[in-house]
Amino acid sequence: MPTSQSADTEPPRRLLRRWEIDAPGSTSPHDGAGAHSGARPHDGTGARNGAGTHDVGAHGAGAHGAGLGDGVGAGRRCWRVDTADGAFFLKEYAEPDRRRLRFRHSVTAALDEAGLPVLAPMPARGGRTLVTAAGRGYVLQPWVGGRGRGGLELTFGQCEALGELLGRLHAALDQLTPPVQQSLLIPTPRAADAAAAVEEMLRDVPGDGDGTDFDALTGRRLRERRDLLAEFADHQPPEIEVTTVGHLHGSFHAGHLRYGGSGNVTAVLGWGSLTTGPVAGEVVRAAARLFACDDERGLDLDRVQAFVRGHRSAFPLDAGQIQSAVHREWWERLCDVAPLRHRYLGEDGEDGADGAAGRGSAALVSWWSAQLDRTLDAFAAPYAAAYADAPGDSPAFG
Repeated sequence: MPTSQSADTEPPRRLLRRWEIDAPGSTSPHDGAGAHSGARPHDGTGARNGAGTHDVGAHGAGAHGAGLGDGVGAGRRCWRVDTADGAFFLKEYAEPDRRRLRFRHSVTAALDEAGLPVLAPMPARGGRTLVTAAGRGYVLQPWVGGRGRGGLELTFGQCEALGELLGRLHAALDQLTPPVQQSLLIPTPRAADAAAAVEEMLRDVPGDGDGTDFDALTGRRLRERRDLLAEFADHQPPEIEVTTVGHLHGSFHAGHLRYGGSGNVTAVLGWGSLTTGPVAGEVVRAAARLFACDDERGLDLDRVQAFVRGHRSAFPLDAGQIQSAVHREWWERLCDVAPLRHRYLGEDGEDGADGAAGRGSAALVSWWSAQLDRTLDAFAAPYAAAYADAPGDSPAFG
């Protein structure tokens, strides 16, 4: 964790001179243990610490920092810096993975150069985008304005435009990055392992009449999941499938998107999750996170279809790949008990609370299991000739 001594060695004001930016005032960097007591964690501004800097803190990274991914947390600091040349976002890496950061920076710079709404890191003197000082790494980017919008807030046309944007990103990544090995082996979770984990969790829940109402709800949710795992145990997807693979954003969801006043996406953040894998898998995961309701209504399949249609226009796959990805995403959610641990037992899994929340609610898993055939057909519908040729007849454009 940063100390006051390490902070004094290379404060942000002196660091900014590496980028030939001279911010007025001084700063007292946050220690990374949490949001500053004076910070406004979600408005993108942070707490004013000097004439030219805001201490964004570890969990108060605001509109830009919250979307950067890559572990803004304990031992990490970041700042908003206001200058005569505009606002910037300075992020510290306690133990920078130089190779990984250089690759990511080259990718985001190429996407930015290609005209996509991706922020390239700013090169310092000498052309480097990662500046090191006292064993720590620092990256500077433009500050992101705009607002966040949930997927269910979008019109059908905006859903299609968002899917097209993801398709354009996939197409550009395919052109700008090295080829990815096609024969990827993606381990498939086992229902028996998930069921055993649920049984273990049930042992920690008070029996009927011995606990609170929340304990009763917890027991009911766990038993529901156990029953679903038993009912669908023979629906496991195959271990290996032939599919289109490539470099992926890795975490394409509403929290990593910023919108301008006209409703267009002005920035795609979260590139710390850059990874490789099946392209159809990212399309399905993104749609499931963007268009999931928080209750028994499940997925808004009309918006899902508009989103997939948009992606198809920029990076066509095929119905088989989409349906295989839907099958796998449903199965992984069914077997993933981390959200249950987090929601009902107050535990964080390896991915933490955000990772658990990303899998959605128990109600969504129940809905999806009951609507599995319907979701398989709905996700693949944009690849049907009738749908593709007559979008005006689709309910998503009604």
